[in-house]
This record gives sequence, C-alpha cells and structure tokens, in this order.
Amino acid sequence: MLYGSANFPGEGEVLAEATGTQQGVQGEGLKKQLRMRHMTMISLGGVIGAGLFVGSGTVIGAVGPAAVLSYLMAGVILLLVMRMLGEMAVTRPVVGSFAEYARMALGGWAGFTIGWLYWFFWVVVVAVEAVAGAGILQTFIPGVPLWLFCLILVTLLTATNLYSVGAFGEFEFWFALVKVLAIIAFLILGTIFVLGLWPGASLNFSNLTSHGGFFPHGPFAAFNGIVTVIFAFVGAEIVTIAAAESAEPGRGVARAVNTVIYRVMIFYVGSIFIVVTILPWNAAKTLGRGPYSAVLDHIGIPGASTVMALVVLTAVCSCLNSGLYTASRMINSLSRRGDAPKSFLDVTSRGVPAKAILLSSSVGFLAVIAAYVSPDTVFQFLLNASGAIALFVYLLVALSELILRRRFEREAPEQMQLKMWLYPYLTIFTIIVFVAIIVSMGVIPDTRSQLALSLLSAGVVVAAYFLIRRRFGGGQQQTVDASSPQDRVES
Repeated sequence: MLYGSANFPGEGEVLAEATGTQQGVQGEGLKKQLRMRHMTMISLGGVIGAGLFVGSGTVIGAVGPAAVLSYLMAGVILLLVMRMLGEMAVTRPVVGSFAEYARMALGGWAGFTIGWLYWFFWVVVVAVEAVAGAGILQTFIPGVPLWLFCLILVTLLTATNLYSVGAFGEFEFWFALVKVLAIIAFLILGTIFVLGLWPGASLNFSNLTSHGGFFPHGPFAAFNGIVTVIFAFVGAEIVTIAAAESAEPGRGVARAVNTVIYRVMIFYVGSIFIVVTILPWNAAKTLGRGPYSAVLDHIGIPGASTVMALVVLTAVCSCLNSGLYTASRMINSLSRRGDAPKSFLDVTSRGVPAKAILLSSSVGFLAVIAAYVSPDTVFQFLLNASGAIALFVYLLVALSELILRRRFEREAPEQMQLKMWLYPYLTIFTIIVFVAIIVSMGVIPDTRSQLALSLLSAGVVVAAYFLIRRRFGGGQQQTVDASSPQDRVES
C-alpha cells in the first residue's frame, strides 16, 4: 500500500464489490441504509444547487437570452457523463465509484489522482457553502460573526453524517424536496405570467430579442457559457457513490440516469427560459442578487426575497451535507486501495466512516478560517486550485468507460443492464468536448488562473503517487474478497 506497504493495482486487479456485508480492517462495514426515495432525491439534489438560484445571473449577463442554449448543451453533456457512469455503476457497484473505475481502466495512478483531487474539491466546496450559508444567516440574525455561523453549519451537518448513512439520506431527501418544490412553484408561477394568465400580464416574448437580439454577444458566447454552466451540474454524479450504500444500487442508479435529462430540461432550461422571458437579460436586477428572486418580485409575490433566501440556504445545507458525505466516502475508498492511511477504513457500529468524516469536515473548516482570515489570497488560491477538477474527473470518467465497456462485455455481459448509447462514438465525442472545454478555460481570461492552478494540483497529486510508489516499491496489493464478511489485507 502507499501507506505502510505498496499497493499498485494492475489491469487484472479484482476490486471490492460494495456490499453491505463488507467490513473495514476494524469494525463493521458500510451499511446499505439508503432507500430508493433517498437515491432519487440525492440525484435530484445533486442537480439543483445554489448556483442555479444565484449564479445563473452571471451566465445570463455573459451570454444573454442564449443562456438557455448554454444550459441545454451543458445538460446534454451531463446526460452523456451520467449514462457512462451509470453503465459502470450498475455493472460493477464499488465504493469510490469513478475513482475505482479509473483505477481499473487506467491504472493505480488514475485512481489515486482522481480520488484525492475529488476529495480536495469537495472539502473546498464545504468551505464555500458554509461561507455562503453563514452570509444568508447573517441577514436574518445580524451581529453574529461569520465564522461562528460557519462552525455551526459544519458541526450540525457533520453530526448528521456521523449518526448514520440513513440520517444523511433522510436529511438530503428533505433538503432536495424543498429545492424541487421551489423550482416547481417557480415554473408554475412563471409559466402563468409568461402566458399572460397572471393579473396585469400579457403574452410577451419580446425580452428574448429586444435587447441586442437572442445572441447579444454573438453565437460563440453560448458555447463559452458552457464552460461556466457545466460547473452548476457538478454533484449529479454523487448518486453513483451513494449506490454502494443502497440496497438496490442498480435500480437506483438506472432510474437517476434515465431521468436526468428530464430534470435538466425542466429545472434548468425551463426556469432559465422563464427568467430571460420575463426580465431583460441586461437588467441590473437580473444580474444582481439573484434572477429567481427578481422574477418573483416582478410578478408581485410578497416576501419573494425572504422565501428565495431560505430556499438558497436549504440548497447550501444540501450541498454541505452531500459534500461531507462524498468526501468521506472517497477517502474511505482510497484507504481500501491503500492510497490513504488504513485508519480511515474504520467504521462505527452504525457503519459510518467517522474518521474520514471528521477529517473532511476539519479540513473544510480550516478552509473556512482561510476565507475569514485571508479571503483574497489563501482562500482564493484554494478556489482556483480546485476550479477545474470536476472537468478532469468527467474526462477520466469518459476515458474509463471507453476502456472498460469492452472488458465488461467480455467478463460480465449479463450484468450490463444499462449501456451507453452509440458506443464508442458518443463516448469519444464526450472526450473531445471535455478537452475543448478545458482548452477554452485556458483561452478565457476569467478562467485561465483556475485551469493553471487546477493543473498544478493535478500535477502535484500525480507526482506524489509516483514518488510514494518509488519510496515503497511495488510489493503486493490489497485485495478484497467481496464474498467475505471482512476485508482481507494481503501483504
């Protein structure tokens, strides 16, 4: 193993199946407590984040009404990634999801790199969401220090994750339900207004073309918008990680993958269309505090700003909850492969990897302190250094599926209940798209530093893998017998 002995899997390596009977080196294993309704809402919650309610104003300002197309194209890309992930997760559900698939397809360096980068990404997200949530709470309860609200939010959701995976799932179910109901209510009210059925409203689509046209910044701006929009969808893949703790992983993931396009079309594309139809795309209120709140104010909904602030707070808590869960499971997976200390394999009697959760929440809160003490240097560095990691993850997902598909067809064709469409052509197309997006980040001035520092982060992690490998040598790898009630470490 990388910590204590060598662990560098080869192509024919047997991976651990994520079954509820598996155990770590010490204690009981992860529990299969997530139900179908949890899985459904985890997938929904992963798509609907605070970035939709607040950050969409930035995209609309940069693209104009054509932002609808940016969200549509990004949604199609997400659909392809989720289909590939779904194929691999249904065929072989494993703890660590895409990190393990990258290891199987590309070797130990890929699993190590994607695992640690993804963990780093989510602990930074924990800090970002904690700061955002604290800012919202300060508007309701002024005078309380920002860091204290951050500590309270991180502590409460850490406690939720520490209790049981069922508690995580239950909280995420209700968080996601609030977001879904809010979007549905927005779509209903907005549609009534757009169709002229609201008192004082008339059927009017002039805002789509009146202020510089549908493409006020040119058609290419819609493609540039994808670079920003794609990050709004990050989190949809969490359902494939949660599948390892579900009693019905195949069914849960298959349902999430098969319905993702409808969620994207309705929630994102539909709501953005309503925003740019009701409000001029270049209006200050559209670009400012949040386009959704601005639309509700324009329609005349009383207390719209307060209602949307509470919805955004819910979205923030949902992201915090999912971030802690995802980060802890990823480092637990790394420990199973010997890429992190074995102590992170330990689980409580409730099947919770407590040490992995506490590490993730602690590092996340350290990032919160950086945001409080040095927002323009240290915290900004962390943000930029993690900015493009999701793109690297999705690119490796596509590369992994391209390689593993044929292997699965040879070794376990009966388990392939969900397949990527038009393989390998759509897979190759997706790889090209992500390479183009990454290159675009280097061309666009606003994202250039994010790409550079994210590449630096990736380079450091890859170098660490090979340095540690050289230090500890080849040795024997850790293998796990999925049929055994206890993980077996061979050295």
